[in-house]
Amino acid sequence: MTLSTYLLYVAAVALLIATPGPTMLMCMTNALNHGPRRAMTSVAGSVSAVLVVMVLSAMGLGALLAASETAFTAAKLIGAAYLVWLGIKTFRTDASPMAVDGQAAGKPRRSFYLQGLLVGASNPKAVLFFAAFFPQFLNPAAPMVPQFAILALTFMAFEFAVLTTCALSVSRLAPLLRQSGPIRWVNRICGGLFTLMGGLLLFTRRSA
Repeated sequence: MTLSTYLLYVAAVALLIATPGPTMLMCMTNALNHGPRRAMTSVAGSVSAVLVVMVLSAMGLGALLAASETAFTAAKLIGAAYLVWLGIKTFRTDASPMAVDGQAAGKPRRSFYLQGLLVGASNPKAVLFFAAFFPQFLNPAAPMVPQFAILALTFMAFEFAVLTTCALSVSRLAPLLRQSGPIRWVNRICGGLFTLMGGLLLFTRRSA
């Protein structure tokens, strides 16, 4: 892989990750409702999901989903159902009471990691995307593992940086939103967006 090829990959990844999606929305709503630490736990789950999806793509799951309408539809239905459930849950959420350290009381932090992992892996097209995206930047004449590691770590670093920036920025605005009162409506808007994303996922096709 040449330097120019890698820089092209970096530009494509930066554009892709900067586009708002379910993981970004999830990290922002968690920062708003549960504080920065739990939001960062969900960021860790999302980044882990990226690694899992990339590894599964490399192992051939992308080819399976591309070849099997049944497998793709099953994965799509599961992902859409989870996003819709998360949307309904967010829609019905009021601001969680904050402890002294600025963190929400209640759910353990590991549940936010699991949430990030599930949201990050909820779209089967992500597997297809990595299966189709990575080979364009790989040099078949060079060892595959080092190249894959570089591409994967670059993607994960960008994902972590963007989601962290979003989560910490929103957490700084949370006290103001709690004082002025619109946090309930923010949750309703975000819940509606989660539900919309889940609905749109149902209309995705393998060839899209």
